[in-house]
Amino acid sequence: LHWNQRYNRNWSTNIGLNYTYGRGFFEQFKEDDDFSTYGFDELTVDGQTVNTTDVIRRRWLDNDYYVFNASANYKNRNLDMIFGTSISHYDGDHYGEVIWARFASQSNIRDRYYDGNGKKNDFSVFSKATYKLNDKVQLYGDLQVRNVNYSTSGITSDLVELLVDENYTFFNPKAGVTYKYNDNNDLYLSYARANREPNRNDFESDSSIRPEQLNDFELGWRHKEGNFSFNANGYLMLYNEQLVLSGELNDVGAPLRTNSGESYRLGLELEAVIPVNSKLTIQPNLALSSNKNKETIRSFDGELQNLGSTDIAFSPEVVAANAIVFQPIKNLQVSLLSKFVGEQFMSNTEAQESKLDSYFTNDINLIYTIKPRSVFKTIVLTALVNNIFDEKYESNGYYFTYDDDFSNPGTITTVEGNGFYPQAGINFLTGVTLTF
Repeated sequence: LHWNQRYNRNWSTNIGLNYTYGRGFFEQFKEDDDFSTYGFDELTVDGQTVNTTDVIRRRWLDNDYYVFNASANYKNRNLDMIFGTSISHYDGDHYGEVIWARFASQSNIRDRYYDGNGKKNDFSVFSKATYKLNDKVQLYGDLQVRNVNYSTSGITSDLVELLVDENYTFFNPKAGVTYKYNDNNDLYLSYARANREPNRNDFESDSSIRPEQLNDFELGWRHKEGNFSFNANGYLMLYNEQLVLSGELNDVGAPLRTNSGESYRLGLELEAVIPVNSKLTIQPNLALSSNKNKETIRSFDGELQNLGSTDIAFSPEVVAANAIVFQPIKNLQVSLLSKFVGEQFMSNTEAQESKLDSYFTNDINLIYTIKPRSVFKTIVLTALVNNIFDEKYESNGYYFTYDDDFSNPGTITTVEGNGFYPQAGINFLTGVTLTF
C-alpha cells in the first residue's frame, strides 16, 4: 500500500506498507545416516540391530515480513530535505522433515527432526538534506539512528541449540560537499559511517560474532565535455570487526563470514567514455585497491601464528574492464566486452592453497533493431557470445582447514582443503524483443 501526497510546492509526504510471505524447501538424500539425528529408536531386524538408515529429508523456510515506511519532503530553490522512519518485523521458521526412510522406526512421515525460529525487529529514524550554498558549492548531510533486535530459539539443522538475543543501536552519519569548478568539472568530498549487524548464518558459525563498523572517506572528480566523460574516485575505508568471508561454506553451500579486527580498503576507481568518432566509442574502467587485515592470528599445526598484515579474502587488487562499441550502420551495434580480474585469495591467511589466479575474458554483444511499418513498433534482435576465446578459469571457490590428531598421535596437524568453481567456456544467449 502506497500513499503519496503533495500539499503545496514545498511539502509532500510518502507512506508505504507492505507484507511479504515467503515459504519454500529443498530436499536431500542422506545415505546410512544415524538414527540419533532424527530421534529414531533402534530396531532389531532379522536378529540384527539397526541404528542407521537411508533417508530423504525436506528442509523448510516459512516466514512473514512486515515493513512500514513514512517520510516527509520539504523542497525549495536551495534546500531539499527528507526526514522519516522505517519499521520492519521479520518472523521466520526453519525446520526439517523426514519424508521417506528405509527404516522409519517409530516415526511418522513429515515428523520434524529440527525446528527453530528467528525474529528480527528493525527501527530507524533519519533526516537527510542537500543544500545549495551558491552556484559553486552544494552540501549534503544524512543522519540515521537505527535499532536492531535479533532473537532466535530452537535448534539448527546440525541439531545444535541456537539461542541468540542481541540488541544493537547504530548511529550512521554522512556528510559531503560538491564543488562545481566550471561547467565541465565537479569535485566532491564525502564521509560516511556505517554499521552492519551479523545474520543468522554468522551466529550459527560463531555465537560470539560482532557487528561491523566502517568509516568511509571519498574524494572524487567528474569531468564531462560533450560526449566525453571521465570520473575518478579515491576512497579509504577503515573497518573495525569487518565481516569478511572466511573461505568456508556451511552445509548448504552458503559462504561463512568472520570478524577481522581492524582492517582497511584503500582504492582508486577510474572510468571514462571516449567517443573516437560517430561510429566508435571506447568505455574503459579500472579499479586499483589495497585490501588488508592489519593483523591476522591463526592456529596451525597446534600452534598460534601471527601472520601480521594479510590480504582480505576475495579482494583482488586489480579489476579492469573495457567496452568497444561500434555502430557500422544505423540499426546495428556491435560491442566487444573485456574483463580482467587480478589474483586473489579465498582465505584471510594468504594460504597458497586458497589462491585464485587472475583471468581475462572477452564477450561479444550484437544488437540489431528493425522498425517494421505495422504490428510492431520495433523488433530488437540480440546475441551475446561469452568467453569468445574459450578461456579456462575459476572465478570462485572455497577453502577450509581442520585439525588431524589421528594420523600421528600426540601431535596436531592442520589439513588444508579447497575447491574451485570452473567457469563455462564459449557460451551464448540470443533473444528477440517485440515492442507494440
